[in-house]
Amino acid sequence: MKIVSTKDNLQILHEDNHIILINKRVGDIVQGDKTGDKPLSDVVKEYIKEKYNKPGEVFLGVVHRLDRPTTGIVVFARTSKALERLNAMFSNRETQKTYWAVVKNKPSKNEDNLVHFLKRNEKNNTSKAHIKEIPESKKASLDYKIIKTLDNYFALEINLHTGRHHQIRAQLAAMGCPIKGDLKYGFDRSNPDGGIHLHARKLAFLHPVSKEPITIIAETPKDAIWNSI
Repeated sequence: MKIVSTKDNLQILHEDNHIILINKRVGDIVQGDKTGDKPLSDVVKEYIKEKYNKPGEVFLGVVHRLDRPTTGIVVFARTSKALERLNAMFSNRETQKTYWAVVKNKPSKNEDNLVHFLKRNEKNNTSKAHIKEIPESKKASLDYKIIKTLDNYFALEINLHTGRHHQIRAQLAAMGCPIKGDLKYGFDRSNPDGGIHLHARKLAFLHPVSKEPITIIAETPKDAIWNSI
């Protein structure tokens, strides 16, 4: 997968007149929040403005988000037409999203479908996975399979069927397999970089304008565990 590097160490996985896909790093926030930290969306706007010598404000639509400690593919729209169509595609689950996760505990099954009902706690920004539906909960579904057994960990490949708040983190924790480094969901220690071993690995979808099929794969961060998968 071709990666274009800039002075901001931006990893661009795909770029055309309507969309731009970035391999997000640990710690990047996709869109501005209360922290006041510079979001990835602003970095991408600056890149477009400089590369194409665009006068005035650059249009960039945020299609979806990844949690700050998570890495991998993020999609931005460069035109309003692309933004509207991508929003509909993500909302209607017309994209195929594949994640990789590293966990310490071995799942009880090598592969399975997990269905929970997630209830979000706004105060501490978490979601709790329940086996049965409760008030204000939302159904969450994913498939996972073990793709590699490491020295002390297990690497899982996850295909999402829904897109709930902290879905993968909450569902894996609910089956006793919190993601490496994820203190918020029960892992016993943090990663040195503050991230977690959850990576948006692959995205397949139809281009919102040309309708051509696109499949993007994002390299994992460089560390001993990811490098061994």
